[in-house]
Amino acid sequence: MAQKVSRRDFFKVGGMAGVAASAVGLGIGSILGAPAEARAETITVTDFVYTCPLCGRQTTDYDALVKHFEEEHPEAAVPECATLAINGTEFKVQVEPHWTLRETLLKAVGLTGNAKEMCDRGGCGSCTVLIDGVPALSCTTLAVECQGKQIETSEGIAADERWRPLVEAYAKHDAAQCGYCTPGQFTVAKYIIEKYGQPTEEQIRAELSGNICRCGTYSRHVQAIQEAAAAIEGGN
Repeated sequence: MAQKVSRRDFFKVGGMAGVAASAVGLGIGSILGAPAEARAETITVTDFVYTCPLCGRQTTDYDALVKHFEEEHPEAAVPECATLAINGTEFKVQVEPHWTLRETLLKAVGLTGNAKEMCDRGGCGSCTVLIDGVPALSCTTLAVECQGKQIETSEGIAADERWRPLVEAYAKHDAAQCGYCTPGQFTVAKYIIEKYGQPTEEQIRAELSGNICRCGTYSRHVQAIQEAAAAIEGGN
């Protein structure tokens, strides 16, 4: 007779205990996305196929796309080129006017934490990033609106040594289970700590009320954020 294995035992066998110990190993580190290196120079992203939204013609060269519009669609708006400051690095990306910040982060910049497509309707909070330090839904924010603003994603926060206690606390308290919603909650968690210092349970729950978790780990986030806040304030 086959032995029954509980969900908790399954995750233990699968290595969740090891994730908690390593903090940013293959567990929560991969959920939050690969850390982005901090560089001062502007990076031009070109490894992407740009599609004319009017006729479907594709090109990897932005100048060719501009010429195509001049010749075939002279009355239409040409997809814009934007410079976005993401996690302390400037990225020069060619975007179309209707592109959201979420799809730009994923398709043009290559970040995968907050940029996963979830509800894509502004209803779940999974795509939440910080824009000038304030939580914003990247799936309902146009990329061209973000020029001149500072954008932070889960990758940038996780790569910052100051916020390592938050990563470790999320792993320790198993706040990330399936991981789909975690980057958005993690990003808001930084905002909560910066806003309140030592947040209460009520403050945490109120600020995270826009982030839906399919696994129901809400109480785990409270524990993780409060523990991380104490460690960060104490300089640990």
